[in-house]
Amino acid sequence: MSIKFKLIRLLKRLLPHFDPFIIFQSAVSLFFFIFLLILPLSSIVLRAFLYKGSFSLYWFQSILTNKYFLSLSPKGGKLFEIYGDTLYVWGLDYGIILNSLIIALTVATLCSILGIVTAYIMAKYEFPGKTVLRIGLNIPMLATPFVNAYVLSKLFHPKRGIINVLLYDILHILPYRVDVNGFAGIILAQTLSYFPIVYLNVLSSIISIDPSLEEQAENLGAKGFTLFRKIILPLSLPGIMAGFTVTFIFSMEDLGAPIGFIGYSGNPLAKKVMSYYIFQSFSEALRGQISPETATLSIILLILSLSGFMLIKKYVSLRTYATISKGSRWSSKVKKPRRIGLLLILAFIIPLVIFASLPQVGVFILAFTDWVTSGIFPSKLTFEYVNQLLTPSVRTAMFNSLTYSILAVLIAVFIGSNASYVVSRVKSSIANILDILSTIPISIPGIVLAVGFFLFFTSYFRGTVLDPLVDPSILLILAYSIRRLPFAARSIFAGLQQVHISLEEAAMNLGANRLHTFIRIVLPLISINIFGGAILTFVYSMSEVSTSVTLGSLRGDRGPITFYISQVVYGSVVVGAVSVGAALCVLLILLQVIAISISNYLLKQRFSIFGM
Repeated sequence: MSIKFKLIRLLKRLLPHFDPFIIFQSAVSLFFFIFLLILPLSSIVLRAFLYKGSFSLYWFQSILTNKYFLSLSPKGGKLFEIYGDTLYVWGLDYGIILNSLIIALTVATLCSILGIVTAYIMAKYEFPGKTVLRIGLNIPMLATPFVNAYVLSKLFHPKRGIINVLLYDILHILPYRVDVNGFAGIILAQTLSYFPIVYLNVLSSIISIDPSLEEQAENLGAKGFTLFRKIILPLSLPGIMAGFTVTFIFSMEDLGAPIGFIGYSGNPLAKKVMSYYIFQSFSEALRGQISPETATLSIILLILSLSGFMLIKKYVSLRTYATISKGSRWSSKVKKPRRIGLLLILAFIIPLVIFASLPQVGVFILAFTDWVTSGIFPSKLTFEYVNQLLTPSVRTAMFNSLTYSILAVLIAVFIGSNASYVVSRVKSSIANILDILSTIPISIPGIVLAVGFFLFFTSYFRGTVLDPLVDPSILLILAYSIRRLPFAARSIFAGLQQVHISLEEAAMNLGANRLHTFIRIVLPLISINIFGGAILTFVYSMSEVSTSVTLGSLRGDRGPITFYISQVVYGSVVVGAVSVGAALCVLLILLQVIAISISNYLLKQRFSIFGM
């Protein structure tokens, strides 16, 4: 039996619908994921598990037995400690690994509590101002990398912070000044930024519940908390678990909050997390190397993130949440609360919206006033910092971001279209693999991917245009495309689900091959989904943080917007430089609002990347 015949049999077994175009789409998509995901991550594994040329757990043992990385008893920090007139809330230091895990679990738990309560209120009650508050609950999701944590650290400064001056010095409500910094500050910043993720996922789950189930439970005597515990909460678990897992992953990989607090207060605890340690290691990368300790820590971070991702997939797959009348139309059961209930709802929602929006409001104040230099309160309006967006260095960063994001969108849409088509039209092992690979980048920490890119491309493409030490531009484009591909893939896949396969079969029965059918029939029918996914991919590429900061640091003139913001927040000695970063955040916010508004209008629904 010839090799060619064996290969054809193998392809037929992997792809039952043997078709040259399907094979091309599968091959291109698999090559993309292997080249940009599997091989870079494999390079980290090789660095972490090799010691003196042979396989070893030496580096893992070295890290896990080092109290700087992992300690079961606190080695420092301040948790509710009072010195003079100030209450210090910083957190306790258990080593880099445990610190990151504690922060992520705390953030995910707090986000889940806030998200569940808020989603239940917004889904089940009708009250004055609900529309305005619904919009307000989305404000914390607007991109303000690094500057949001800077704003919070400025607001909570024990001597010059507005919150302490107002509540302690003026109103005398607080018995002590409160210094929220270090780990506590990171938890606060991340919770305010990420709880809307849980809220949106849980809200989607609650409004999808068949109201007849609640009515039947009420007829059997279930009311109030019992109804919530027995009916609504179990049926909302997919949204809750998805939100919990995503906020856990986002917290583990976050660089914005640590750098923001370090930039304003220099708090040493803000440096004791895995993401910041890995980020710092890129100073070694300028000398052409990444230490085995950094690679090992990256593997630990990757394992924690992937474990959370796989857990939610397994958890949801083991349970049945479908309702018998899912295909019908209904309106979620909504009621008007009594006066006391209304007061409780408003007393919870209004302060939450105001407090959660403080970082975004603070960004605008920094951008359009002299707050960065005036002290406690801003003293005048100014367009000085906005005008500095026209300086050569800022224009270069903006041009870099636009170029990288546009090219990344083109790649993501191309790969996303091909992979999604195979997944939606072919039942095979390769289709299942592509389905996983198209979704899993959302769980890969960007900083881990950056380490993998550095190790892989400096090892095998040294001195070429793909060498990040020569020019990181191409790798930034590729990193954006793989990191944000799920936005395009999920949107395109949703469009393909709405195109009945009989339309393609009719075209092929008339003589068109699959390529012509794909181009002439399928693509026009899902063009809106492609455009919607492309817009979301673009805006989230523009605000990409982890890979931008790490790979961008290898050559400053190739750094994108978020790299420039990190520099002015973290290390600039120029007066007012942080306000220039805030002005760039305002630009990112405007782009995000416009992009999401267009996408939601085109897709006629709220887009959710998590698919739950």
